[in-house]
Amino acid sequence: MPDKHIVFLVVDDYEPMRKVISVQLRAMGAANILTACNGVEAMRILQTRRVDIVLSDLNMPLMNGLELLRRVRADVKLAHLPFIMVTAESEREQVQEIIASGVSDLLVKPHTGDTLARHIDRVLTPHSERTLPDSALKMQQQAAPASPHSLHKAERPTILVVDDAADNLLLLSHIFKQQYRVRIANSGEKALAICLSEAPPDLVLLDIMMPGMDGFEVAGRMREHPAAAAIPVIFVTSMTGENERHRGLVLGAVDFVTKPVDPETLCLRVHNFLRHFELRRELQASYDGMLETARLRENIEHITRHDMKGPLAGVIGMVQALGYDSSLNSEQIGQLRMAEDTAFEMLDMINLSSDLFQIETGRYQLDAKPVRLGHMLQRIIAISRVTFIDKQLVVELDADVPADGGDLKALGDATLCYSLFHNLIKNACEAAPESSHVSISMTDELPLHIMIRNQGAVPAGIRERFFDKYVTLGKQGGTGLGTYSARALALAQHGNIRMEVSDPDNQTTITVTLPRYTGAAA
Repeated sequence: MPDKHIVFLVVDDYEPMRKVISVQLRAMGAANILTACNGVEAMRILQTRRVDIVLSDLNMPLMNGLELLRRVRADVKLAHLPFIMVTAESEREQVQEIIASGVSDLLVKPHTGDTLARHIDRVLTPHSERTLPDSALKMQQQAAPASPHSLHKAERPTILVVDDAADNLLLLSHIFKQQYRVRIANSGEKALAICLSEAPPDLVLLDIMMPGMDGFEVAGRMREHPAAAAIPVIFVTSMTGENERHRGLVLGAVDFVTKPVDPETLCLRVHNFLRHFELRRELQASYDGMLETARLRENIEHITRHDMKGPLAGVIGMVQALGYDSSLNSEQIGQLRMAEDTAFEMLDMINLSSDLFQIETGRYQLDAKPVRLGHMLQRIIAISRVTFIDKQLVVELDADVPADGGDLKALGDATLCYSLFHNLIKNACEAAPESSHVSISMTDELPLHIMIRNQGAVPAGIRERFFDKYVTLGKQGGTGLGTYSARALALAQHGNIRMEVSDPDNQTTITVTLPRYTGAAA
């Protein structure tokens, strides 16, 4: 049960659904429930009120649930807010996009109060204490043959049998008790109460002629309530007239079965309609499995980065210590510096893998600081000269010198800047013909302009998509991520990037703009 002091925000454009979820939350003991009809209203509430957990629909006008999720994750004050997406969406790509954007959990609608409570408990449980969701565990176990014991323990659909005659209740419950969980009600009032409860049935077998509230009224009242509207109803009745059948279909009945019933035929019909229940459960299991896979991948990547950074830092420390050995000649010191730069390059790449994922999912928060670009570019150029020594390239830097004689500084992130320019200079050197020039120039403007120019025009077939993901042409082992990541890193630092091609000169120029640091020297 959630703490009564927890503040919930329920976001859905369908008012009855907001009411249903609010009722379910109150049944759990929740006392503080805020509601919004779209993402725009939800963001207004989040910026002015305390909220501890968000439950949001996906498809809404003005701002849908996915855009709301991205806004929440991009806000430094809200980035870690638990966020449950409540949706009937089954498109795998859409679900993957939601997961990649940082959703805490996914819940298939329609859902019961018990299901909602389990998902809320899961997202409010500290990460280290979480266990694999039952539905996700079930998906993993499907690869192995199921034992009779596991099949017996699997959750069975629930059928509600409604009839005022005790003999009929006994007969129908006996037919289905081996395969399904069976509940019974001898009046329309009891049946409706069960359908609107926290544990509604998955299918209702409903008699029509009953004293008090008859079957038609029960079906009509069910269709008025969002929590029960989706429950399929099969009328089991001795009334066979066309008027009664038409009235039942208008009320949403999925079938009519006449009394006395044929058990075999009735079982087949019930099985077919309960397939909907199975599909919904499989969809929830798929959601849980995809979420858990994404979390495991993120955890593994985090552990891998952590385990690699320690040894790399040790290598850098040893190389730096060797550099102070007075017995080394200049060539040996140069080789040590190259080893140090290469180790730093690997360390930057490890850090970048995390940052780029955050940027792509809208969760990156820039902590802008002065970055000495001239010094950084010189380091990258030195590495590039050695890397491409066989091509006999001339790689040079031409940079304006500030009035104070210092180094030009950008206002950004040093790790992002290093990866940005390392990728671009590497691409330029790869594309440049042998014995040609690759020039890097930097001008003292607001913003700073950094231009990377090389011989060799970008092929016409990829110019329009030059900065798109996975775009590459004719490069052995190319991933198509270099220019894509460069653009993402520039934009993340409030900069920009563009590409210009001169076919007459057979030349390509990449221009990066970054905010210039104008404060005191750091």
